[in-house]
Formats: sequence, C-alpha cells, structure tokens
Amino acid sequence: MSDLIAITYDDQASGRSAFEALSEMQKQQILTLEDAALAYKDEKGKVKVKQTLENQHTGTVASWGFFWGFLIGLLFGGPLFWGLATALLGAIIGKSTDLGIDNKFIKEVGESLDPGGSALFMLVAKATPDKVLPEMEKFGGHVYQTSLSNEDEENLRKVLEHENVKEAAGDNLDVE
Repeated sequence: MSDLIAITYDDQASGRSAFEALSEMQKQQILTLEDAALAYKDEKGKVKVKQTLENQHTGTVASWGFFWGFLIGLLFGGPLFWGLATALLGAIIGKSTDLGIDNKFIKEVGESLDPGGSALFMLVAKATPDKVLPEMEKFGGHVYQTSLSNEDEENLRKVLEHENVKEAAGDNLDVE
C-alpha cells in the first residue's frame, strides 16, 4: 500500500529542487513512487501544477489502443483505420483516467499557498528512509498531510523542520 505525503515550501525554488530530487532518488532505487506532483502559486496568485506520471499513462494507453486496433484491423480489414481509431480512444481514456494523486486535492492545497509558495505531493510505494530522509532534509518544508503512521509523520516533520535531525533520521520510516 502506498503512502501519500504532501509537503509545502515557502518558495518555489525549494519545491522544484525537491521535485527534481525525487527523480534522482528513483534512479538510485532508494525511492519508488506511484505518482508525484508539484503545485506552485505565482506572484499573481495563479496555481500551476506539474505532474510526473499523468502523461506517461496517457501515452501507454494510446499505444496499447493502437496495437489492439491494428491487430483487429488486420483480422477484419482496415488495419490503419482501426489502429488510429483505437489509439485516439485510448488517449481520451488515458487522459480522463486519474491514477495516483487526486487532482482536486493538489489544486486545493495549491490554492491555500501564499504567492510564491509551492507544494510537493508524493505517492510513495517504497522508500529507504535512512537515504531518503537526508535528501529531503536539504529542502526543508512543512508537512501538510500524510497517510503515514503518527510516529513516522512526526519523524518526517522533525527532519524537514530540522528538529533533532539525527534522532529522527535514525528511526525507521517504514513505507511499504
């Protein structure tokens, strides 16, 4: 089961840096995410959202749609037509299917930010806490909401807010 973690930052730069660090931690296989998003409010008060996996899902569904449509077309005639038609249908379905973090929640948290602030959202499938926590500590932030246990959430809060960092990082943040 995955855990949702939402962290807010007072500035956009910290949020962007933390968002980029997630990709690096995934490459190192110390973190496995089902989804991640960054919301930030510009100086005019407009909320903008950047998501990691939404576009990948749409492309995957469209590709499978094309494959099956092409195959059906070979069997029943008009392979190119059926391939393109089902690819289009797959893209529409992929775009309308919301997997991962709820877009409404992301937008609501984004609206609550002060201008210039940002929020990082993660749907964590697996993490190696003694490696992930020190990386996330670099960016600071404030825990907005999690689905972690109370103890694990408090440990995360301590790390992000630089309170008793060594003590908190030594505890197990069991996210699996």
